[in-house]
Amino acid sequence: MTTTVRFFIAGTDTGCGKTETTLALMAGLKKQGLKVAGMKPVASGGRTASGRTVNEDAARIQAASSMALDYDCVCPWSLPDPAAPHIAAARAGREVTTAPVLEAFTDLCRKADAVVVEGIGGWRVPLSETLRMPDLVALLRVPVILVVGLRLGCINHTLLSMEGINNDRGVLLGWIANHVDPHYSSAVETVSYLTRAITAPLLGEIPFMENGVDPIAAAARIDLAALI
Repeated sequence: MTTTVRFFIAGTDTGCGKTETTLALMAGLKKQGLKVAGMKPVASGGRTASGRTVNEDAARIQAASSMALDYDCVCPWSLPDPAAPHIAAARAGREVTTAPVLEAFTDLCRKADAVVVEGIGGWRVPLSETLRMPDLVALLRVPVILVVGLRLGCINHTLLSMEGINNDRGVLLGWIANHVDPHYSSAVETVSYLTRAITAPLLGEIPFMENGVDPIAAAARIDLAALI
């Protein structure tokens, strides 16, 4: 593998903005002149096309990559039901394994200067009865960026996620505050507290955008210099 820039995008929970952050990082890295590939190794929920399930988030990551990539390389495990991955896989009569993920990741690293990998759900989501997301991160040997969706309950979710990453011997590179709830009145105080509590730097703060997050505008809010 020759890629020098690799990140794993983890989240405090579902809906915290992992995909939007992934797309923002990809846009920012491309603006720096890097060839960027995105990956979502496991995805659940999507539409059926040509006999396979296509997840919307994975398709957006595929489209945002610098080069043409086969969907199966971007998302080796695309499961039909919008459920926790081990449940979605069981319903489809499948079991998520690491070999296809490692093969796809290795291929992307050969093609790109930077690879951004988005997780699914929270940090310790089970992928099968014997496999969890931290096992995948350890296999790929990528540092973690934690996305915090700013809303009620996020402080507890963040501290537990940080503890899990540290206990699982993950490398927490930094965290990004994402304003997912425009009505959350404690955002300023929450960011201030988490900046003191998290044992990694705040890399950026993505504001709430009424018409959806614009990747280029969001990238401008992230300290890319700290990542490259």
